[in-house]
Amino acid sequence: MKLSTKGRHAVTAMMELALYQKKGPVTLADISVKQSISISYLEQLFAKLRQHNLVTGMRGPGGGYCLARDAGEITIANILNAVDDMVRRQGSTTIGGEVTGSLMMWQRLSDRVYEYLDAITLAEAVQAQADESQPELFGSSMAQSAA
Repeated sequence: MKLSTKGRHAVTAMMELALYQKKGPVTLADISVKQSISISYLEQLFAKLRQHNLVTGMRGPGGGYCLARDAGEITIANILNAVDDMVRRQGSTTIGGEVTGSLMMWQRLSDRVYEYLDAITLAEAVQAQADESQPELFGSSMAQSAA
């Protein structure tokens, strides 16, 4: 699992959609201004998000983008997978037929990161931002997993 700048921007943009979804479609221009991300970059991200059925576009006056599903049904991993064209891979833990400890460790770490991000919904991320309780929400799962 790779966390890229592209993924970070996509998650941030999707959080904007989730925050304002009750007010109607959100334009890329609005997201661009609020998040300091270029419109052309957002267009590339939203093309991929649309292909993965995470957003829908509305044309014309009052148009923009909306979430294709409820924010509680979209995970952070869904968003990252869409823009980075990633599939959770089951990597090989062998080199020349021998199992290597370091490769197994990195595969397990990658699996844990994916599982963690797949357990956080867009709705939870938005709520955590609104409550300013991100360390509590995101830290609690990690602390329990480490125990």
